[in-house]
Amino acid sequence: MSELLQKASKLKKASKQLGILSAEEKNTALLQMAEQIAKEKEWIIRENEKDIRTGKENGMSASLLDRLLLTSERIDQIVEGVRQVVALEDPIGEILEAWERPNGLHIQTVRVPLGVIGMVYEARPNVTVDAGSLCLKAGNAVLLRGSTSALHSNKALVGVMRKALAETAIPEDAVQLLEDTSRETASQMFRLNQYLDVLIPRGGAGLIQSVVQNATVPVLETGVGNCHIFIDQMAGKKMAIDIAVNAKLQRPSVCNAIETVLVHKEWPYVSELLNTLHEKGVELRGNEELAASYSFVNPASDEDWACEYLAPILAVKLIGDVYEAIDHIDQYGTKHSEAIITENAENVRLFFQSVDAAVLYHNASTRFTDGEQFGYGAEIGISTQKLHARGPMGLKAITTTKAIVQGTGQIRG
Repeated sequence: MSELLQKASKLKKASKQLGILSAEEKNTALLQMAEQIAKEKEWIIRENEKDIRTGKENGMSASLLDRLLLTSERIDQIVEGVRQVVALEDPIGEILEAWERPNGLHIQTVRVPLGVIGMVYEARPNVTVDAGSLCLKAGNAVLLRGSTSALHSNKALVGVMRKALAETAIPEDAVQLLEDTSRETASQMFRLNQYLDVLIPRGGAGLIQSVVQNATVPVLETGVGNCHIFIDQMAGKKMAIDIAVNAKLQRPSVCNAIETVLVHKEWPYVSELLNTLHEKGVELRGNEELAASYSFVNPASDEDWACEYLAPILAVKLIGDVYEAIDHIDQYGTKHSEAIITENAENVRLFFQSVDAAVLYHNASTRFTDGEQFGYGAEIGISTQKLHARGPMGLKAITTTKAIVQGTGQIRG
């Protein structure tokens, strides 16, 4: 039997045990997991360094290396993320609705685990723990399939997680890492309906589309982030510049960083905005008018408006009004996170009603599209689709429901 089938079979069995555990039992296990990760931090970092060295040798981009890197501070953040998940209310068993029919049947809708979740992701070892902790808290077993570039890091993290779980009520087999990262095995995983209840891809556009187009297992689709900020004519200078700088530079390599700024052509502080971004090391690519007016602004191609740079590169465009901003986002956006900076309440209303995205902002940075920032603890991904879940996905997004019907002998005539 292949590694995939062996581990999938163990997960299916473990999910049955996991699904009936109490919140206290799951929380105790997760705290043990957090403590073990903290205890073995230095070893995890040494294993991560192997992946970093290989990535550099293979010419991995700076943005991908940043995603791959585990530092002491980042592991502390991972551990804190697990503890935040522990602090969250357990969603399993929550009664969402209850009603009684005229025939005396009492019906409840109750929240239950999905079962076995397959996570497919790229060079983000933090996802290994985020996904693992969220899945376990929500009563789901999880099959983790990371990329070859993070294999040493993922093996170390999963090894530590399983070691911790071995002493708890959660079966250690509830977390499995698929170490075979070949395309053939991935394709088999995407069609493993008899073992997996859902797939969640998290990464670049190529990975996500590969899963969506080839899977027979249901997919909870996360999306790439070609995110925009529209600076309206009635936007304050300091607020607009501060938000644009934060949304681009606070961490350029993540999906909720902005890739395009749309600026009302009558906003009086365009020069200050562009000069600030340029001075902070951002490569600017603008429309004809901007490229002609500023020596440090390169002409933008049509591809620039659609690009998720994940780097300190920003497309900038002068536009006429909120309607043109909405049209541009409709054409090039990826339904992730979009922001408007303005004091014009009517334009905010139009923007919020017309822009199709998982998260919309008024006078705030798009960098808040994040499970922790939304109060969900760690997130399993940011959904840009419309069915089941949308936006940052926390615990409730990886559950489903069942109807419980209680009777006193009713039969249907």
